[in-house]
Amino acid sequence: MLDMKGNKITFFGHSTFSLTTKSGEVALLDSWVTTNPKCPPDLKKIKKLDAIFLTHAHSDHFGDLLTLAKEHKPTVVAIFETAHWIGEQGFSKQVKPMGKGGTVRVGDFEVTMTHAFHSNSIEEKGKLIYGGEPASFIVRLPGGVTLFHAGDTTVFGDMKLIAELYKPEIACLPIGDNFTMGPREAAHAIRLLGVKHVIPMHYGTFPVLTGTPEQLRAETKDIAGLEIHALKPGESL
Repeated sequence: MLDMKGNKITFFGHSTFSLTTKSGEVALLDSWVTTNPKCPPDLKKIKKLDAIFLTHAHSDHFGDLLTLAKEHKPTVVAIFETAHWIGEQGFSKQVKPMGKGGTVRVGDFEVTMTHAFHSNSIEEKGKLIYGGEPASFIVRLPGGVTLFHAGDTTVFGDMKLIAELYKPEIACLPIGDNFTMGPREAAHAIRLLGVKHVIPMHYGTFPVLTGTPEQLRAETKDIAGLEIHALKPGESL
């Protein structure tokens, strides 16, 4: 049984999640909300937002970041180059640039930026500009709950180091294939991370994202005690 210690994780669809602490602080892991076709209508209007942790700047993750940053004044955590660009858009006082391996505290949240194997670019006036490397995050919530949001990635051997260093209890892992790892690779990621609670993400949003939670369950049926929480958009842990 997973004890969230009064914290809540809510799935917005695709790869966006909100994290709400017992004290009521709210963070978004990635920020694709209003134009996210999987996001339920009742989640599209965010009432409170204290932080955004951005894995990378592709539109299906960056999404509404600038609008939300203007409306709610959250602290925005991102890799240095993407953070610099966000700062230039008028948010220099809100942005907190990071590098991989670094740890920062934002209110109730302690975040460590970790690796991801993907790409990262920012769309500006119809052109793609370099946004630095993509990232993943370890997020420590009050009460000692530790979450790993893998961002967009394939499996990589240093996930074992992430397990040894940070000991996440919960992992949000992409399974859609094509742009990220599919269920076969995600199953190996679960073994490297040693987690017993997994939330699949980045699947089913578009036809090209073909991986499914059922396929992930089939690939991990030998892992004792594993719980795959296939949340529907709007559902929470």
